[in-house]
Amino acid sequence: MSYLVLARKYRPRNFTEMVGQQHVVQALTNALTQQRLHHAYLFTGTRGVGKTTVSRILAKSLNCQGVDGQGGITATPCGQCQACRDIDSGRFVDYTELDAASNRGVDEVQSLLEQAVYKPVQGRFKVFMIDEVHMLTNTAFNAMLKTLEEPPEYLKFVLATTDPQKVPVTVLSRCLQFNLRPMAPETVREHLAQVLQAENVVAEPQALRLLAQAARGSMRDALSLTDQAIAFGCGQIEEVAVRQMLGSVDRSYVFRLIDALALGDGRTVIETVDVLRLNGLSAASTLEDMAAVLQRMAVLQAVPGMEGRLTDAEDPDAAETARLAALLPADETQLLYSICLHGRGDLGLAPDEYAALTMVLLRLLAFKPEGGAPEKKTLAQPDRAALTLPPAISAAPTPAPAAVQVSAPVAEPPAPAPQEFEEKRAEALTGKAQDAIYLIAKEPLPDAAPSAGSSAGPVPALHATQVLPVRTAEGVAAATTAPPQPASVEPAPAVVAIPVRQTSEPGPRLQPQAGGEGRAAAARFTPTEEGEIWHAAVQQLVASEAITALVRELALQAQLVARDGEHWLLRVERESLNQPTTRERLRGALAAAGHAQRISVELGVVIDSPARRNAALENERQQRAQDIVMNDPFVQTMVREFDARVVPGSIQPL
Repeated sequence: MSYLVLARKYRPRNFTEMVGQQHVVQALTNALTQQRLHHAYLFTGTRGVGKTTVSRILAKSLNCQGVDGQGGITATPCGQCQACRDIDSGRFVDYTELDAASNRGVDEVQSLLEQAVYKPVQGRFKVFMIDEVHMLTNTAFNAMLKTLEEPPEYLKFVLATTDPQKVPVTVLSRCLQFNLRPMAPETVREHLAQVLQAENVVAEPQALRLLAQAARGSMRDALSLTDQAIAFGCGQIEEVAVRQMLGSVDRSYVFRLIDALALGDGRTVIETVDVLRLNGLSAASTLEDMAAVLQRMAVLQAVPGMEGRLTDAEDPDAAETARLAALLPADETQLLYSICLHGRGDLGLAPDEYAALTMVLLRLLAFKPEGGAPEKKTLAQPDRAALTLPPAISAAPTPAPAAVQVSAPVAEPPAPAPQEFEEKRAEALTGKAQDAIYLIAKEPLPDAAPSAGSSAGPVPALHATQVLPVRTAEGVAAATTAPPQPASVEPAPAVVAIPVRQTSEPGPRLQPQAGGEGRAAAARFTPTEEGEIWHAAVQQLVASEAITALVRELALQAQLVARDGEHWLLRVERESLNQPTTRERLRGALAAAGHAQRISVELGVVIDSPARRNAALENERQQRAQDIVMNDPFVQTMVREFDARVVPGSIQPL
């Protein structure tokens, strides 16, 4: 006698044996009891959740004749009459199963529908079951629409699919739809325990838990894995054997990794990954198990006292999970969970999945504060008594407002000594000046004349890159900058002097976006004698594609300052462009074009570069196009008589 696999041997024969689909069982049972039967049913769900099983039970319920042959439509088929036994064995003439994955054409569907005109031979109803119905072609769907909508009273359609999104709406609207859900691991584990008890197979609880998790909601997959585990363990199911069969990672490795990440111990992380590599354990399984543990840790951290509800008494990992939940900060738990989820996609991109696993795990340490201490997420109120003014700054007699406004005129205090300035700058940059608030001016402020009685010169213009430390005697909760006030407006009270450190002009990352960038560049453009020569040379190199990427950017942003024979001196504003390899490639392109054999690049203010010339030309073309449109008589008539307006940004030069 051939062996019958567990998935077929323990297939449910009636609704009472169905596991994990109570919502579908209850609806069909009530419909059969009250005989409120629909003519078409659609069962959806992932693989192995019982779609075909429900279809066969429904067919038996419709055609059951009872043990005495006098039965009728029932929700509890007897399983002993000729109709029930024939349906279970797959030879009932009035029950037809069509696999749409291999019979997806219109001819197969028409052949099936031709049988609909004949009444049942043995049973009360003909039942047409079409599995994987989403695989049918559009022509096949159209061929069955009319029969599906108004079938004979003795015909029932049962459709099953794993992808209802591919089923046409015209078919969905003609069916009563039931969604079979993936089963919970606890439900799968309990059913496996009952099956193994009936099979007289000894199984460890932790091994069943691994099988239930590996099934991912599919009871058929769980029973198939159980068959494999029985063969692998020679008649027994043990945790070690199941882990080896599934390639699962021992939870001890997972806990060791999380513990090392919580303590900032990078050495232990690397050593543990090396052990996983030597044992051939799956990197993807490691991240998956870590995500599962971190999810339980996050719940414990967010809702204390949930240990008993999340785990059962047999779970050996509950205590360790609770310990790690208390050790790892809640924000780092969330971060590590997100890193593990997204890191699984990185494994296939790296040449070595264990190297990718190492990088994924070390990613948390890159965000972790030094010393492993969790970073403060709230801003503590400063001690107002400890806030004192430096000697060079005097506080206003009135209380400090909630926000400090920078407005002109502002008197500049005496410049501090170089050593004192460097100490204050280092203190501000290292974050030690906890009572300092930093202002960042969004727009340059005009130079202000010194106040009466002050010997200090005008305050330099503030740029977006300048950091302005402000100290007040009462403390300040926030700091903002306001645009310069008109001359007729009274200045804001309690204005304090602000020491300003002049820095270079901001780079392109801080410039206005889109059209504003071009206008700003054009406004700073001043043509020079050497600029025309440099612009022509750069345009030639760009057109011939002799320079690309960073080399092209260096050429466009640079200004030709001087020429000494075959040696050209260039100037750029951004130090990131002044790289040795970039300079060498630009020199080679210039030499090949016959312009210069040697170049030097210095840092400074640029007033004439190819990029600025191009921006100025583009602005000129744009302005000329706008003038043409706005001076057009027809446009002026529309604006004057019909209150029309030109949409900003809609005028583009040809």
